[in-house]
This record gives sequence, C-alpha cells and structure tokens, in this order.
Amino acid sequence: MAQYSRLEVSQTMQTTGMVPLFYNKDVEIGKQVLKACYDGGARLMEFTSRGDFAFEVFTSLIKYANAELPGMIMGVGSVTDAAAASLYMQLGANFIVTPVLREDIALVCNRRKVLWSPGCGSLTEIARAEELGCEIVKLFPGGIYGPDFVKAIKGPCQWTSIMPTGGVSPTKENLTGWFNAGVTCVGMGSKLMIKDSEGNFDYPKIKALTKEAMEIISELKQKNS
Repeated sequence: MAQYSRLEVSQTMQTTGMVPLFYNKDVEIGKQVLKACYDGGARLMEFTSRGDFAFEVFTSLIKYANAELPGMIMGVGSVTDAAAASLYMQLGANFIVTPVLREDIALVCNRRKVLWSPGCGSLTEIARAEELGCEIVKLFPGGIYGPDFVKAIKGPCQWTSIMPTGGVSPTKENLTGWFNAGVTCVGMGSKLMIKDSEGNFDYPKIKALTKEAMEIISELKQKNS
C-alpha cells in the first residue's frame, strides 16, 4: 500500500520541483544512489522498471526508504500496463509514471488513489490525461519538445502541470529554460546519475549535483511565483 496520498505526492512534486529517476539491478547500489539523492535534498525517487526482476529490487529499495529515509517518496516509472502498475502499487509504490498514455493504468491507479503521470506528446494527449484525472503530465521525451512546447501548452491551458523527462540536466541554464517556460517539476536521470572514470556511480557527485539542482529550482520557483 502507498504511504502517501496522491495529493501529498503532487504537492511534493510541486514544492521540490525535481524527481530523480534511476535503475540498477544491484540493490546495494540502488540504496547508495537513493541515499545520495536524499542527502542532496530530493524527496522523490522514480525507480525505472526496466530489468528482469525489477520488482524485487524495488521491494528492497522501498523497504529501505521507509525505514531509513524519512519523507522519501518512492514511485515507479517505465510502467507499460495495468498489471505492472497494480503489482508495484501492491508493493508500496506511491506514484506510477508511464512512457505513454494508457487508460488502463489510469483506472487501476485511480481506484487506489495513487498519483499517475503518463508520458504525453501532444495537447490532445494531455487533455485526455487530465480528463482521466491526471494531476501532473509527463512530457516525454522532453528534449525533443523543449521549453517552447511547454510555453505553447501553458498559453491556452494555464491549469496544466507538466513534468518534462529526458533532455533535463542539473545546470542553471537548462533548468532556467524549463521553469521559466512554466513546468511544475522535472524528471532527471542520466545527467544526474554521474559515474566516475571506472564506470561506477559517483555518490558524492550525485549528492552534490542534486543539492545544486534543488537550490537552482528553489530560486527559480521563488522568482516565478
């Protein structure tokens, strides 16, 4: 069962402005990445379900987060059907993120009052997602559309909350472009999950980049409020 309501999750997305996303089949690596993001100030983590037995890894990580990282809200991304969404919600996922708009996923999430964020690439898809009860729409792939697309959407639909994923990096220039365009929050993966010269995750760097990005986003939100 989810530990946080969809309203609590959406509020945290709006307040913090960033959702780190990550996958690794090694539970211990996952814990260290999760801790680095948490120590950097992140209070959300999207575990991307992309490997065999990913649900087992997620189970271990959410138990760790619930026990050791107070206030860390764990969700699952790359969910492609209602059965997978139901499984992850049973394991405690607090939000579900999908690469495409799937109405079957909307139904099972709404039944449990769990926040779901579908990947959309047009105003028609965004409008349909909102009709189905979506609070925050995922713009994917964000790098293809860019901040100008967000500005265009926010013109006629000022109530729409958008979270671009893909094409987001922890730099002031990149984040300024997105938040000045009107995004509610951003999803950040490879540009945040830095590895060292030997190919291992650089946990201190991940923590530092998370902290820096959170500070930039906070300033931008205050400026644009």
